[in-house]
Amino acid sequence: MTTNIASKIDHTLLKQEATKEQIEKICAEAKEYSFASVCVNPTWVKVCAELLAGTTVKVCTVIGFPLGASTSETKAFETVNAIENGAGEIDMVLNVGALKSNDTELVKKDIEAVVQSAKGKAIVKVILETCLLTREEIKLASQLSKDAGADFVKTSTGFSTGGATIEDVKLMREVVGSEMGVKASGGVRSLEDVENMIQAGATRIGASSGVQIMQGLTSSSDY
Repeated sequence: MTTNIASKIDHTLLKQEATKEQIEKICAEAKEYSFASVCVNPTWVKVCAELLAGTTVKVCTVIGFPLGASTSETKAFETVNAIENGAGEIDMVLNVGALKSNDTELVKKDIEAVVQSAKGKAIVKVILETCLLTREEIKLASQLSKDAGADFVKTSTGFSTGGATIEDVKLMREVVGSEMGVKASGGVRSLEDVENMIQAGATRIGASSGVQIMQGLTSSSDY
């Protein structure tokens, strides 16, 4: 396995029952394989930042997770707090209900609130939750994310009805062009899955199975 693949993986543990011991384990694995980041819930950001200090591995956390239905002000506060605790990457959940209500102004302002809070301190990825969206809604959400100044669009939380698909990744890449990143997450469990997603246009992969992927194995994990 190449370090090129490892550098595209956000090594993820977002389960609510995750223990400190498990968080310490994924940080050790991330250092061993030189993953792009560890992606954890906000309560673990400070722990991870301390464990990963002096390494190339970033700390990624989730905002408005997993529903995206908290207020823009709450998401902005979460972002500031996460960055203060050591996060370098922010994965925020889109306001899906607002998008489906065609309230594009609210969707854009919601993303902008996080982007402004993170500006110059952390990159922002917008989780679209593509399994809940039509093709047109995916296109609209991707465009609004781009217009709002986000750095990435991301397929999924891993907590809804489905994860990343090649078709959705291709569609997101078509909309955002080469200026933004595309993160495929949810159900990416094998090296073949990773390669297929990268070929479709993904520049980052979210997976809890990073170690198994690097070992060329397939995991049954959902996230």
